[in-house]
Formats: sequence, C-alpha cells, structure tokens
Amino acid sequence: MSRPKIDKSELPLVAHLVELRDRLLRVIAVVMALFVSMIYFANDLYVTLAEPLTAHLPENGTMIATDVASPFFTPFKLTLVLSVFLAMPMLLYQFWGFIAPGLYKHEKKMVVPLLASSTGLFYLGGVFAYFVVFPVVFGFFTSVAPDGVAIMTDISKYLDFVLKMFFAFGLAFEVPIVVVVMVWAGISTPESLAEKRPYIVVGVFVLAMLLTPPDVISQTMLAVPMLILFEAGLFFARKISPSEDLRDEVDEDLHKPDSESDADQDMRDAQEAEEMRDHDEGAFDEALEREFNQAEADEDKLNRSDDAKT
Repeated sequence: MSRPKIDKSELPLVAHLVELRDRLLRVIAVVMALFVSMIYFANDLYVTLAEPLTAHLPENGTMIATDVASPFFTPFKLTLVLSVFLAMPMLLYQFWGFIAPGLYKHEKKMVVPLLASSTGLFYLGGVFAYFVVFPVVFGFFTSVAPDGVAIMTDISKYLDFVLKMFFAFGLAFEVPIVVVVMVWAGISTPESLAEKRPYIVVGVFVLAMLLTPPDVISQTMLAVPMLILFEAGLFFARKISPSEDLRDEVDEDLHKPDSESDADQDMRDAQEAEEMRDHDEGAFDEALEREFNQAEADEDKLNRSDDAKT
C-alpha cells in the first residue's frame, strides 16, 4: 500500500502556525503564573487602586458594592488585568520572535527600540494617570458634589473607570512612536507634521475629550502630555529622517533608472530578436544540409544497387 503524498508547499504554513501556538502558550503561561501569584493579594491590590478616590472621600465615606458577586469578581478582574499588563514585555518579546525572521536587517534595528520604548511609554502613561491625574480628577469630582449627596462609588464602576483611564493614557503616551513610525515608513515628514501643528492641536483635544470623562480637567491633563510627546516625536523623527539632499538624490535615482531601464530593455529585446533570428537561420541551414546529405546517401545506395544487379 503506497503512502499518501505530502504537499510540501503547506509545510511552511503549518510550521508557522505551530510556532505561533507555542508562543501564545508561553504568553498564557506567564499570565497565569502572574495571576496565581497575585490572586491571594487581590483585595489589597484593589485597596491600593482605590486610594486616589478614598483619600478624597468625606469622613466615614466608603465605597459600595451594588451587585451580589461584585466583592469577589471585581478584585478578581483587577488581578487578571494586572497580570496581562505586567506580562506585556513577554507578549512583545514573543511577538518580536515570531516576526523577526521575516524582517530585513535595517528593519530589525528599528523594531527593537520601538518595541522597548512603546512598552516603557505605555507603563509611563499608566503611572502618570495614577499619581498625577487621579488625585486631581477625584478631588475635583468630590468637591463639586451638591449638599446632601453622599458620595458612595460602586467598586465595579470605579474599576471600569480607572481601567479606561489607564488605557487612554497608555495609548496617548504612544504618540512619539506613531510620529517616528510615520516618518520612518515615508508616510510623512517632520516638516509636514510641523506645518500641520495647529490641526494636530485641535485633533489632540478632540481625542482627549473622547477618551476621558466629560470634564475639562482630565481632558486637559491628557491633551497637554500628548502635545509634549508629539514634539518629542518630531525631535527624534528628525534624527532618523534623511536630509533634503539625500532625499533629492534618492528621487533622482528613482527617476533616472526609469529612462535607462526602458533603453536597456529595448536593447535587450533587440539582441534577443537578433539572436533568435540567427538561431533560426542556423537551424534552417543545418536542416537543409541534412536533407542534401541524405539525398546524396540515397543516390549512392541506389547506384550501388544498380551495379550489383549488372
């Protein structure tokens, strides 16, 4: 019984899928290890997360749980999200290991610092939100409460709010990475981005309005760092962008080969046509010579046959 044939063209895809599965399993294993190590301290972690709010609550003010399962699931959710948050370097490392073989050498040199800096900036955004933004925002919210209103925030609603803020500030602090990648990929230039600065300022405040609660304080505290980081991104983008002379030289090189390539292609086509014509003429001469030799051989054979009969 013959073995079934294996389509070798599918092996690379299967190998990539197996590698992707292994790397995802490693990330999941790290997340689960962090989760198991922190689940015992879930309540303490939530208390630490709630300190920016509880520090501004009135005397004897507390947070509440309106759902029956909130006292259990809310710290559980916080621990799981924190595990993923702390496992981000491992996730990016596995992502880098998966795509690195398909990158060029100059791309590898650029991707490694981008991944490292993007991770650090995301963490920095979360730290900025916790230590700078939360005390100001919660202090403002609690101070403007009407008389007779008891501030008792639900623990689940508070967790959703702060996670949204962490995510918003983490993404906002990625602005330098976006600017550098845009310039490096040739999508834009530092000069073009600098000229569009007024529109970028308006866009940043609109984005901050969408990502933050409907108050001017948190919106401004998100927009101002984004603008500062945008200027920092422009500074670093100018370091990696080619100079005007080099850009002009590249443009000339890009346009110059077009005309030369057309002439070269025409010359190659003419040479190929001439070679084909010479080859056809040579083949015709060889065929004619073979026919002539064959006719002479047949005539000699016929003459020898006649001589043998006489």
